[in-house]
Amino acid sequence: MPSAVSLIRSSSLSDVAEYAYAATAPAEARLIFLAGACPLDAEGATVAVGDVAGQAAACVENLRTALKDAGAGMEDVISTRVLVATTRQADLGAAWQVVRDAFGAHDVPSTLMGVTVLGYHDQLVEVEAVAAVLDA
Repeated sequence: MPSAVSLIRSSSLSDVAEYAYAATAPAEARLIFLAGACPLDAEGATVAVGDVAGQAAACVENLRTALKDAGAGMEDVISTRVLVATTRQADLGAAWQVVRDAFGAHDVPSTLMGVTVLGYHDQLVEVEAVAAVLDA
């Protein structure tokens, strides 16, 4: 089934950003609001302690699982927010590269933010998303 998401690239804004500046979904689309995917294993333990890229990868895998359970996939994501507990731009870049690569050509609008602290012990990364699907 084709994705309900239409990415919008603005020719009026810089093309430096590795994401579309906006996205839309038709009125009949079912929206899925996903809680922030965290770098937790099945037992609830934080994985890849101290490793921003490793935690970003774990977040992406947990996001994929949550999307699948909601009847969606990565191609149905309409926007993301990537949170990284850091004051270093290099850490932001490391997390972003993992998340960006996971979406491939489906370069959804995204916000990348450095934050003071996240909710779980040793947690450095969290990825929040909204998806839109057309149910048959």
